[in-house]
Amino acid sequence: MEEVRVGEIRIGEGNPLVLIAGPCVIENEDITFTTAKGLKEICDDLKIPLIFKSSFDKANRTSLSSFRGPGMDKGLRVLNDIKRKFSVPVLSDIHSVDQVKPASEVLDVLQIPAFLSRQTDLILSSSNTGKPVNVKKGQFLSPWDVRNIVEKFISTGNSKLMITERGTSFGYHNLVVDFRGLPIIRSLGYPVIFDVTHSLQLPASEGSSSGGQREFTAPLMRAAVGAGIDGLFIEVHPEPGRALCDGPNMVSLNEVEGFLKQAKTLHDMVRTWGAV
Repeated sequence: MEEVRVGEIRIGEGNPLVLIAGPCVIENEDITFTTAKGLKEICDDLKIPLIFKSSFDKANRTSLSSFRGPGMDKGLRVLNDIKRKFSVPVLSDIHSVDQVKPASEVLDVLQIPAFLSRQTDLILSSSNTGKPVNVKKGQFLSPWDVRNIVEKFISTGNSKLMITERGTSFGYHNLVVDFRGLPIIRSLGYPVIFDVTHSLQLPASEGSSSGGQREFTAPLMRAAVGAGIDGLFIEVHPEPGRALCDGPNMVSLNEVEGFLKQAKTLHDMVRTWGAV
């Protein structure tokens, strides 16, 4: 398996479980910094490598009136400040080829959203930066379809690729996770991340917004870690009930430590069995 390095963090190939976490979208500096500080303290205490995540623009919101974020320029400034203040690598979504260059000058990891996981030009442009890239598997793709993403990405010579599972469309307004897919994707030779919170999303189920089932966070997280993954993706907010995006499926900051203790214990156990 390829080992992906993000600064001092090593992902895959038997390395410790990594956490990608933060608010769904940059709402304001206070919430973003509060969440980053809390996550940094928790992860330092548990010795879990942290990559901070928040989107500068959510270009795929359900409704035209939905909050999208501060935009690329302001959002990248906030993320750069987070990186410097807390000494953590940062990740955010990119949606178009013209965003790749300016984003890569700040971000440590570029992320391609699930709806764009088949966009060849975006994949190639991201890969050409030489940066680590996290591609979220589309809700419409099978585990086997990920091979095409991998082949596009590595065609440039960049092998710093992670694939994130975030559930598969199951009828209207619902997602399910086929846990067989985790080892199938991982067999392609690149680290696999499990997006706990987006797997619990109920897309557009509220009409003009998405619902979610955060009450199932712990069982899905445990199942994924038990299946042998390399990292967890968890969107976190100090008050999910007041969040401007994905509140119903986000995890409260004060619950994160308990979830991560479970995940770390299980990951260490699974690793001794040779599944990770």
